[in-house]
Amino acid sequence: MSETAFPDDFLWGGALAANQAEGAWQEGGKGLATVDMLPHGPHRMPIKLGLERRTALRDDEFYPSHQAIDFYHRYKEDIALMAEMGFRVFRTSIAWSRIYPNGDESAPNEAGIAFYRDLFQECRRHNIEPLVTLCHFDVPMHLVTEYGSWRSREMVTFFTRYARTCFEAFDGLVKYWLTFNEINILLHSPFSGAGLAFEEGENPEQVKYQAAHHELLASALATRIAHEVNPENQVGCMLAGGNFYPYSCKPEDVWAALEKDRENLFFIDVQARGAYPAWAARMFKEKGICVQMEPGDAEILRHTVDFVSFSYYASRCASADMNDNNSSAANVVKSLKNPWIQQSQWGWGIDPLGLRITMNMMYDRYQKPLFLVENGLGARDEPDAQGEINDDYRIGYLREHIRAMAQAIEDGIPLMGYTTWGCIDLVSASTGEMSKRYGLVYVDRDDQGGGTLARRRKKSFWWYKQVIASNGRDLG
Repeated sequence: MSETAFPDDFLWGGALAANQAEGAWQEGGKGLATVDMLPHGPHRMPIKLGLERRTALRDDEFYPSHQAIDFYHRYKEDIALMAEMGFRVFRTSIAWSRIYPNGDESAPNEAGIAFYRDLFQECRRHNIEPLVTLCHFDVPMHLVTEYGSWRSREMVTFFTRYARTCFEAFDGLVKYWLTFNEINILLHSPFSGAGLAFEEGENPEQVKYQAAHHELLASALATRIAHEVNPENQVGCMLAGGNFYPYSCKPEDVWAALEKDRENLFFIDVQARGAYPAWAARMFKEKGICVQMEPGDAEILRHTVDFVSFSYYASRCASADMNDNNSSAANVVKSLKNPWIQQSQWGWGIDPLGLRITMNMMYDRYQKPLFLVENGLGARDEPDAQGEINDDYRIGYLREHIRAMAQAIEDGIPLMGYTTWGCIDLVSASTGEMSKRYGLVYVDRDDQGGGTLARRRKKSFWWYKQVIASNGRDLG
C-alpha cells in the first residue's frame, strides 16, 4: 500500500473508559457509581437490564470495576505505552462521581479535578490529544436512589453543572468532547446505560424515552456550554453503530431492518439534526409513550453537535419474525445470526464491509464529520511458552476494518480519527470479564481479580505502531 487515503492530520489512537479501567472506586473522594453495583456472574445482566434492583453491595459477589486494571495509579505507565505506539489521540472518560461524588453537590471534588488535570497534562507531554467522554455508562448512585436517575428532569441541571465544571477545569487541555457514550444503549441496557430500574406495572418504554428526552436536553445544553467556554471546543455525540441488514429480501424483513435502524439512530437524529425525527410521533403512539416536554425544549435541542462519533464492532440482521428465541444473545442489541460472515469467540459477527456501509449511511444522513471511537476484537489471549501474545486474529480484524475505513474515506466521507477499543486490556462492559480481551497491551489479571496487573506488549502493539507511523500505508 504505497499511498494512503488517510489525511496527514488523521487522529490515530486508542480508547478506554474510566469505569472499566481506573479502579480506585473509593479513592480521591470518589462516590459510588452505577457501574460499581455490577458484579461478575449471573446477576450482572439482570441488573444491567434494569430487571433486578440493586442499591447495596453484597459480600458474596466480585465487582470487577472496583480495581479494574488500576489505571488510576498506573496512567503514566499506560500513557507511555500509548506514546510508544505513536498515539495522536487517546479517548477516555471522566468518572462523574469523581467530580461530584453524589452528583447533586453545588461544588466539585477538587481531588477528582486534580487527578484528571494530571492525566490530561500527561497526555499533552506525550503530544497525545485527549478525547473525553463526560458520561460513559456511569451515574452517581445517589442520583439513582434519590431522584430515579434520568427519569427526573433534575438530572439535566446536575449534568450541565458537571459538564461546565469539566469544560472550565480542563480548558486548554481538552478540546474534543463526547457527551454520552453509546447513548442508544439506554434502550437496551437501561441500568448500565442510564441508571434505570423498573417498577412493577409501569411501561418500561415510557420510562426509557422520558429519560432519553432528559439526556438529549442535557447533551444539547452541554454542547452549548462547551462552545461558550471555548469556541474552539469540538463536541460530538456517540452511537453504538452497525447497520441492520434485512434477513431476506421479503419486504417485511426490509421494513423490520429499517425500523431497527431508526430505533438505533433516534438519539443521533436529535443530537445531529436538532429535532425529533418525523416518525417518532407514530412510534410513541404505538408504544403508549407520552414524553413530557416543557416550553423551550425544542429550542434547546437545536444546539447540535459538531461531529458524530460511533462504535463499530459488527453489523446486525433483522427479520419480521425476530424474537428472543431466534436472536443472538451475543450483545444487548438483539440480532439474528448472519450466515454470510464469521463470528468472534463471543458470537459477534465480523463484517469489515459493514463498517463502510455504516459510515456511508451515517454521512449521507447527517453530513457531519465522523469519528470512529471504538472498534476491536474481544478474544481470549494466551501467552506462549516465552510469554509472547501472538494475537494475529486481532491484527487481521483491525487490518480489514482499517481498510474499510480507507475505502469510506475514498467514498468522500470525512473521518477525523480512529481509536481502537480497549487499547489496553480492561474489564468487559457486557460480561464483566477480563478474559474477553481487546487490548494491544496485555494486563495480567483474571476474571476473579487475580494477577499482578503487569503490562505486556502483544504482537498487535508492534503492528499498530507501524500502521500509525505509516499513516495507514503499511498494514502488514
